[in-house]
Amino acid sequence: MSVGQTVVRQAVDGSRALKRRWRSAALAAGWAFADDWSLAEVDDVCEVVLGSDDPSRALAGLGAARAESGAGLAETLLDLAALHAVLVTPGVEVGAPRADVDAVPAKLLRATALGWAEVVLDRSASTEAEDPLTGLATAAYLRTRLREVYAATPADYALLFVSLDLEGATGWSRVVAMTLLADALRGVFDAGESVASVGPSVAAVLLRRDADVEDRLAHLAAKAEARLAVDPHVRPTGPARLVLRPLPDTYEEVSALLAAPPRTG
Repeated sequence: MSVGQTVVRQAVDGSRALKRRWRSAALAAGWAFADDWSLAEVDDVCEVVLGSDDPSRALAGLGAARAESGAGLAETLLDLAALHAVLVTPGVEVGAPRADVDAVPAKLLRATALGWAEVVLDRSASTEAEDPLTGLATAAYLRTRLREVYAATPADYALLFVSLDLEGATGWSRVVAMTLLADALRGVFDAGESVASVGPSVAAVLLRRDADVEDRLAHLAAKAEARLAVDPHVRPTGPARLVLRPLPDTYEEVSALLAAPPRTG
């Protein structure tokens, strides 16, 4: 192996080690779902912070990606704090250092927050009711439908949450997996149900509670499995995980449920 190849290998190994420690610290700090943490922008940040370049642009990209995936600003900055904690305590492999947002340099906080805010502002300026990648309704649209339901007969409805394990998927494989799942959802729930994307790896269906619900769930599980099986890159993201919940008593409670959707596995 040449000197150049050795340097590249050391850089890759260092980036992987940093990513592993960062993920552990983020989960220990309270990152909600391990499946959603890893993004291509995480790898970009790891590469930059191990070098001598200014990380501001990479952190802005990470902030934007977190916003696109549905993470809130508080969660995004806590993730940044986990990275900072790992960087200031190098070489410690046992246990996760404590993430403290107040300890993060203002320049890094600002870059990450601005990246996040730019995406949120763009979304606010758009009134699109459909996710452009999956074709599913947006979470905002689903909340509007839920307001209508709560003004009438919420006891007649339930929410089905359907999720995939995207931990091992990267880049476009994540998008392809959710697009295939969306296709399966539309194929099963085609009688006026509201089917929406509520997270980077979770969809939700607002449906009536009737006698054929269990049959439709079984049909969805089989259809999703068949869709995912066509692509070897996304097959490991299945099987789809299904959780059926009756609507909570109040709209405020269902809003909280959408903000932290249940998963299995």
